Amino acid sequence: MQSTKFSTLGRIGAAAAALLAPVAAFAQDAAAPAAAAAAPAMTMDKGDNTWMMVSTVLVLFMTIPGLALFYGGLVRAKNMLSVLMQVFMITCVVMIIWVTYGYSLAFTDGGSLNSFVGGLSKMFLAGVNTTSLAESFTKGVAIPELTFICFQMTFACITPALIVGAFAERIKFSAVMLFVILWVTFVYFPMAHMVWFWGGPSAYSGPSGLIFSYGAIDFAGGTVVHINAGIAGLVGAIMLGKRTGYKKDIMAPHSMTLTMVGASMLWVGWFGFNAGSNLEANSYASLAMINTFVATAAAAVAWCLVETFSRGKASMLGAASGAVAGLVAVTPAAGFAGPMGSIVLGLIVSPVCYFFVDVVKNKFNYDDSLDVFGIHCVGGIIGALGTGILVNPALGGAGIVDYSTPDFAASYAGTATQVWAQAKGVLTTILWSGIGSAILYKVVDVIVGLRVTVEAEREGLDLATHGEAAYHSS
Repeated sequence: MQSTKFSTLGRIGAAAAALLAPVAAFAQDAAAPAAAAAAPAMTMDKGDNTWMMVSTVLVLFMTIPGLALFYGGLVRAKNMLSVLMQVFMITCVVMIIWVTYGYSLAFTDGGSLNSFVGGLSKMFLAGVNTTSLAESFTKGVAIPELTFICFQMTFACITPALIVGAFAERIKFSAVMLFVILWVTFVYFPMAHMVWFWGGPSAYSGPSGLIFSYGAIDFAGGTVVHINAGIAGLVGAIMLGKRTGYKKDIMAPHSMTLTMVGASMLWVGWFGFNAGSNLEANSYASLAMINTFVATAAAAVAWCLVETFSRGKASMLGAASGAVAGLVAVTPAAGFAGPMGSIVLGLIVSPVCYFFVDVVKNKFNYDDSLDVFGIHCVGGIIGALGTGILVNPALGGAGIVDYSTPDFAASYAGTATQVWAQAKGVLTTILWSGIGSAILYKVVDVIVGLRVTVEAEREGLDLATHGEAAYHSS
């Protein structure tokens, strides 16, 4: 009798369970979003953080001593220290500005101005500490925000330092420093925001920066760094005028040895610049690394070949110039193009840059002392437009990560669509930097004056400005 009772109860319980099963399933489905929302916060990946710290130091190495020595070897001996001093002090000043308000202007919500510039919510690094992560700005990569700040700071330092090569040997030191303070504030920080500020599904969800919203892609700074600096350099070279004795006096580089050493340091540091821009140590960082190798090598070879056919001899200056042109061109494409596409990019960029350096500059008779426009701006344009073609998976490219999808799936809108987006980004950069730089040069000229005296220029800026000499005869 007892067993019959339990058997009857068991059947009733089983029937009740069957009836309630859909209700339980519905309750689980309803609770799923809440459970997902309550998922633990991302934790720092020590490997990614290590890679980003190394990359940050590599980009600093690009600037000092890399860029400083590259430029220093290209000027006359009497101006060597002036170039070293300009690059070194630009680096120091921009670091202070970056942590004071630059990072905030580049990587926070700018409210009604968000398409163009960020706000001041992180001025003086407010809210940044050893526990804050940068995943809201890095599309899900969990590295300390302090590391991200330092990495982007090195980009902010090298970009204005590139500009000084355009007007080397004739500008006041005070004018350089005032111009840089104004330029990073009103040109560079907004440009970094327009290209790299992402407003997708993250801690901040809102409109992206203007150029990002075009659909333009720039892996490591073809627009933000190279076109931006190249246009500013051209405007400065024109507004300052030619060096005293231009095309009359001998103005050959005083040390190709230092230039070669500096170019090599740039190449080494550029791996942090390009591969580090992936923000994590995965296969895309490896792709950026191999592209930085092969595009640079191809561009150096191409420049030497062009020189051999046009002048009968390949020069060390040409090889170094070609290498830098290749580095510039591959910068926006580093994580998007395939290795074979990067080789093609390197082979194309050098002849185009050579034409601007050798023909266009002489035709229009502007004195871009160290060819900042001819290599960085022109090379950056070739790279930015080429990225729109070479990202195509059919050409060996990696496609574009669609950050609007939950799994960040790769996609590709089509070559014509992407090249048009790239072209709009390039044009916006040229106008923003060109107009903004012209205004700021004029402001600096009114306040402190741009140019040294003819006497100081003939004596050399090392002695006239800094009271030192790079070299002393025994």
